[in-house]
Amino acid sequence: MLLKKNIPIGYVFGKIKYEILFVTIYGLTIEVIYQNFHITNISIPMTVPTVLGTIISLLLAFRSNQAYDRWWEARIIWGAIVNDSRTLARQVLFLIDDPYQPENIEAFKHRFIKRQIAWCYALGNGLRKDDPMPSVQNFISKEEADYLSGYDNKHVGLMQLHARDLNNALKQGWVNPYQQIQIDGTITRLCDAMGKCERIKNTVFPATYSLYIHIALHFFIILLPFGLVDLFGFLMVPVLIVLTACFFLIEKMAIHLQDPFENKPTDTPVLSISRNIERDLKQMMHDKHVPLAYAPEKFYIL
Repeated sequence: MLLKKNIPIGYVFGKIKYEILFVTIYGLTIEVIYQNFHITNISIPMTVPTVLGTIISLLLAFRSNQAYDRWWEARIIWGAIVNDSRTLARQVLFLIDDPYQPENIEAFKHRFIKRQIAWCYALGNGLRKDDPMPSVQNFISKEEADYLSGYDNKHVGLMQLHARDLNNALKQGWVNPYQQIQIDGTITRLCDAMGKCERIKNTVFPATYSLYIHIALHFFIILLPFGLVDLFGFLMVPVLIVLTACFFLIEKMAIHLQDPFENKPTDTPVLSISRNIERDLKQMMHDKHVPLAYAPEKFYIL
């Protein structure tokens, strides 16, 4: 996720450097032909690119809104994961009990909560198509790691282990049926959040919609110099660069926001959120080994 401060200009304009290079060469070519060969009939009324630019502006605005909605939905989902992870840890710590087996109960609670931390990292890495096991194996036993080897999506396997342990706790009498339903409800909400994230990840933004806007934008840029050349003369090229840069930046912004789990600076910061969940849950367990929060990588955080 991009931070408010210290976003370098090079990062912003680096996204459109090739487009700007093309526009500069193209604009200079039109200007040279107009000035040196005195071909004045190549100009067109400014009304034509103005109307086309207005239409493209509306389309880009709609696309940007749709892309931002996808990004914001992803952030809302991960906000719910934070809340439900804390709720699950609280329920495990205070609803599960057996005065006759305190040591077993404490080990059970810590295993359950650490597995929830592992689930957050597994989901975050899985959405980015990274191997989650290097992050997950620090929180689970070897037996659980072997169990996960049978799952392509490790976060699904970890939820299965949650359900298995909760069922065993009910059989052992560590929770009553009402408490089991409450904890299972929290796990169900986490499963729902997992499915929503996978839906965003696996649902491709309509390719034809993006393609049509892209073609229309380039057609507008091709026409624009012919409308500006009479009005600005030698200043046509810098004016052209400024106008087209605005359109290209809006288009690039939409492209980056529409996929919030691609391991890019504009992503939803799933690993940073997972680290904060780890810190909270370990503090709830009174664990002395609480890691530091993720530090921003210059101008963004992942």
